[in-house]
Amino acid sequence: MSTLVIVESPTKAKTIRNYLPKDYIVEASMGHVRDLPSSSAEVPAEYKQYPWSRLGVNVEQNFEPIYVIPKGKNKVVQQLKKALANAEELILATDEDREGESISWHLLQLLKPNVPIKRMVFHEITKEAINQALSNCRDIDENLVHAQETRRILDRLVGYTLSPLLWKKIARGLSAGRVQSVAVRLLVQRERERRAFVQAKYWDLKALLCQDKSDFEAKLITLDGKKLATGSDFDSKTGQLIKNKKVVVLSEEEATALQKQLKGKTWTVTDCEEKPTKRSPYPPFTTSTLQQEANRKLGLGAKDTMRIAQSLYENGYITYMRTDSVHLSEQAIAAARSCVEQMYGKEYLSPKPKQYKTKAKGAQEAHEAIRPAGSTFKLPKETGLRDKEFALYDLIWKRTVACQMADAQLTQIAVNIAVENAVFRSSGKRIDFAGFFRAYVEGSDDPEAALENQEVILPDLKVGDRPDCKKLDVVGHETQPPARYTEASLVKTLESESVGRPSTYASIIGTIIDRGYAQIRQKALIPTFTAFAVTDLLEKNFQELVDTKFTSKMEQTLDDIASGQEQWLPYLRKFYQGENGLENQVKQRETEIDALQAKVIDLENLEGATVKIGKFGPYIESQEGEEIIKSSLPEDLTPADLDPEQIQTLLKQKKEGPTVLGHDPETGFPVYLLIGTYGPYVQLGDEPIGRAKKPKTSSFPKGVQLEDINLEMALAYLQLPRTLGEHPETGKPIKAALGRYGPYIVHDQGKDGKDYRSLKEDDVLTVTLERALEILAQPKSTRGKRGKTKTPLRELGNHPEDNEPINIYQGPYGVYFQHGKTNVKLPEGETVESMSLEKALALLQEKEGGKKTTTKRKKATTAKKTTRRKTTKK
Repeated sequence: MSTLVIVESPTKAKTIRNYLPKDYIVEASMGHVRDLPSSSAEVPAEYKQYPWSRLGVNVEQNFEPIYVIPKGKNKVVQQLKKALANAEELILATDEDREGESISWHLLQLLKPNVPIKRMVFHEITKEAINQALSNCRDIDENLVHAQETRRILDRLVGYTLSPLLWKKIARGLSAGRVQSVAVRLLVQRERERRAFVQAKYWDLKALLCQDKSDFEAKLITLDGKKLATGSDFDSKTGQLIKNKKVVVLSEEEATALQKQLKGKTWTVTDCEEKPTKRSPYPPFTTSTLQQEANRKLGLGAKDTMRIAQSLYENGYITYMRTDSVHLSEQAIAAARSCVEQMYGKEYLSPKPKQYKTKAKGAQEAHEAIRPAGSTFKLPKETGLRDKEFALYDLIWKRTVACQMADAQLTQIAVNIAVENAVFRSSGKRIDFAGFFRAYVEGSDDPEAALENQEVILPDLKVGDRPDCKKLDVVGHETQPPARYTEASLVKTLESESVGRPSTYASIIGTIIDRGYAQIRQKALIPTFTAFAVTDLLEKNFQELVDTKFTSKMEQTLDDIASGQEQWLPYLRKFYQGENGLENQVKQRETEIDALQAKVIDLENLEGATVKIGKFGPYIESQEGEEIIKSSLPEDLTPADLDPEQIQTLLKQKKEGPTVLGHDPETGFPVYLLIGTYGPYVQLGDEPIGRAKKPKTSSFPKGVQLEDINLEMALAYLQLPRTLGEHPETGKPIKAALGRYGPYIVHDQGKDGKDYRSLKEDDVLTVTLERALEILAQPKSTRGKRGKTKTPLRELGNHPEDNEPINIYQGPYGVYFQHGKTNVKLPEGETVESMSLEKALALLQEKEGGKKTTTKRKKATTAKKTTRRKTTKK
């Protein structure tokens, strides 16, 4: 007989197996083995007669959830039952957070073991940690289970109650979420600020001075004893000068006149000040700070960061990656200090071990910050990791080691130089002792380069010195609208407002993008017109649900449930069935909300036009006399960028037809400029040429502005696709073209299909045959049918058995994931972002290993309801 240990993933199982006795069998649950029904098809037949069945929660009887075995998990459950039958003890070793506790509880309810049960928790997968965890097992924490279940039910109630209302009042396919809708509102509020922003201009002077053959810069700070306006004197939300600010705002003419006035005058140093300062190391990473810094430094989205961190944790490289805590164990502090002493010397070590205090409200989950695993930290170069895994481990290693280093000692230098009625200031910075800068500088990947950039060296200036002015420039400034949120800044805001939990931010951002509430452009999260419509409806009718403070209070309540200070059932009843509960609010608002008005987006300064959400997306509508003119809005046009000029262009095209740029010299056909769903494009003539069914058209690469398109440019793009020549090996043509996802080259290989490659740095209009051959010779990531190169929508990871990749792709019949030659369509309710490696492995196991299972048998084992019961303590 043996001991059965159950963890979530095969990777984790494989790693843990190395540290357990030989008679221990380790199996993976592939994530959750039970959940609420993801669709009406999963609801057991006996419940479909009840109106609450669509929620998957019996709101009429103590909010009893209907738990079912998700599609593809039956075989996993059967294997676990089979393994348990031969075991004399069961150890549940899922993650130590609420989600992990819930998985263990569900396993217990489903497997119904008749053997002793233990709950084992650890925050790193090392031999020492596993042995210690084995010696300190505990029972399942019912309070943590209640907290997770309450969160799951809350999210289901909000999503499944509000979303149908959005379908009726705005458009099908929309969704609302307890945290998701708050996050979308933050994006919309920032975009509203950008629309309301009015740019202001101000001017100043910048001098290039020289003292003792050393050049340095100085900026104008006062004029006639009055402070000169700087960016901080303007309101960041409106762009205008803050009221009652007593500063001088120079126009370009005034600045130019002052420049002429000061030319050839004497410059004199009037004041020198040196001020010592220090910078302390940053705390070690939590989930949210890791997501933020990985986005800033490595360009990783929250979802990718968590996926890579999960892999590093399961393979034993780092501690548990879902944590609110900045605490480090004594073991970790000793390991970090050892690294500092060995790599940088004792002088770079902090005088005393540094322990950091967690500032996040209700911090819980794991016991430590994210750090390298073990009692000694592997150097990044010793791990054998590559690419993104290496980069993220390197980031975590540097941050952890740096937190035990000495403070950086700096001197801030300020020198005032007077000339006529103006005073200029030169600011310098001297690093007296680098301290933790030697290992880690936030926002930079190269500490050595960052260290140099930290210093601004000035010559040795003294009062009375008269530096020479080599150059004096007039410099113009424009106030900038509030920056759009990036994934990093949105995560930071959500955490600071205590909205949701850092462990959920990655999936929330993924959902926002998948649902069409935001686009990502150059890291910025840009809300769509649909996001505006949904936010407007929720603000007017369900203000509390999109209020950050209200959502923060909900998180506090969940924390109180987890600690046993709050009862979960009374809270759910009040939230959903109370006098002002969600159920009653939705019933009341359903009759009050005007569907036609809900589709209207409230935007200012549109000069009589209206933006609405239609069946096929957002469009503008304008009434001219008795005629109503409608025109679809381009997909890449954002609410903040929509102005009266663009509206008039769209309406004019709709009313009068497209703009004629000129005529094609070869055919004599007119060349039209139009605006479509995906932006501007051009069309040659009104009739098709040759065997074509429609007139020839061409779009433009992203970033091309409407006002920059002329006849010459239009004719060049209408020539696409361009034949570059023949491939020397196949004799088949190579062409350059422009598609929906940008410019590309294609090699037509005849029977072997077509080989496509994106053009990222090359111009589709000028790329040569030689360059195309270079690109085609580069290694391909993945090859599909007929030799086509496929770019995965997302990489889930490698299969634990053969180490082959499992990637998600877009196919002609929908989204699917692939392992080797096996393709599996994404189940209903799953998205590219929500799909996990564990879910994929379970579905692959079902398809690759259970093809003989009959449909009837599958249906019989799909849905099972289990009544809540207390865990039996053994």
